Amino acid sequence: MLSDLSAAVAPIDIFAIASRKDVVAALAKVRNGVITGEGPTAGGRVHFSRMLDSTDTSWCVHLLTAAAVDNQPVSREEAEALFEINDAATERSDDGRFDDLFAKAIVHHAASASGLPVPARRIALAPDTDIESWAPTRAVGVNIEVLEWIANQMRGKRRSNRQLMALVASLIGAATLPLAHLPNVLDLGM
Repeated sequence: MLSDLSAAVAPIDIFAIASRKDVVAALAKVRNGVITGEGPTAGGRVHFSRMLDSTDTSWCVHLLTAAAVDNQPVSREEAEALFEINDAATERSDDGRFDDLFAKAIVHHAASASGLPVPARRIALAPDTDIESWAPTRAVGVNIEVLEWIANQMRGKRRSNRQLMALVASLIGAATLPLAHLPNVLDLGM
């Protein structure tokens, strides 16, 4: 993947990433490149507007797993930036890699925000790591507010992530949620 990034003039210095705030700012550049098909992350290659390709996904992977943030959980702001990239990309040509990364990063955030242990990002977000090997499979201990936030982010979106929807649905199905919360959480836009 690094070769995908070094083929173009590096618009983002991965080694300069010092915080999750830096990751959010860099993910915004990726989103802008996806939207316009232009800009620093699209430089040196043919890139169509609203298309997410393997290089865009490589940028996301490298940003999210930068050494400075690897042992920190995915933040709400990083998760929101990924939702924005997901929404911006109406077409995909990355063989599902972004969808996998997206689902894992959102669940990494949800689990950690709920006080549950999560592995380092380089492990949790790796394409060869099954999300089921570390993600919660029961809602016991998962923060209801976080589940509602995910459901609100997914509600009404034209592109859904089946892996994320299935995991959230299984959490809700196993949940001991008060019935008053179910209408807010169950409408996932399926």
